[in-house]
Amino acid sequence: MTAVPVDAAGGRRLGRGALGVALALCIAAAAWAVFSTGLGRDPRDVPSGLVGRPAPALRGSTLAGGTLDLAALRGKVVLVNVWAAWCGPCRDELPLLTAAERALGGRGLRVVGIDTRDGARQAKSLLATSGGDPTMSVVDPVGRVAVDWGVLGVPETFLVDADGVVQGRQVGPLTSSWIDRNVVPLLSP
Repeated sequence: MTAVPVDAAGGRRLGRGALGVALALCIAAAAWAVFSTGLGRDPRDVPSGLVGRPAPALRGSTLAGGTLDLAALRGKVVLVNVWAAWCGPCRDELPLLTAAERALGGRGLRVVGIDTRDGARQAKSLLATSGGDPTMSVVDPVGRVAVDWGVLGVPETFLVDADGVVQGRQVGPLTSSWIDRNVVPLLSP
């Protein structure tokens, strides 16, 4: 008969192999829980609950000191871009947004920013050097507006059609091909 190791309290001890298997099973279960709920997915693959629904309210003070209300832009196609001056990809994306609005504004495109968790001085400076419009960026110092839009990170952009319905979302920097594929078809000829 084989002796079973017993600890000081008189209970049976698990051998090293059994302990390793138990630990591996715990790690596997935790990983499955994270990845099956989407927490481990690439944010670009996580669908937005906003697509196909009316855009959330967006009204607030702008970097220029005025007030912007997304509802006042009904009838226009709007790219709502969540950005910050401290975000490198946002800085890289801003010239594309500015150029898109200049090229497509006559066909009904407007670009609205949500400047989130940022310093006003840095944000204004970035817009000044890139040709961005501070009258079109709502200040979101604590990120509350970004949360209302379901933002996962910056930059993130939502495409709102002329009827105020969210038609698309891009996590990460926009590209000209994304604009051609998603924005241009919604614009006036």
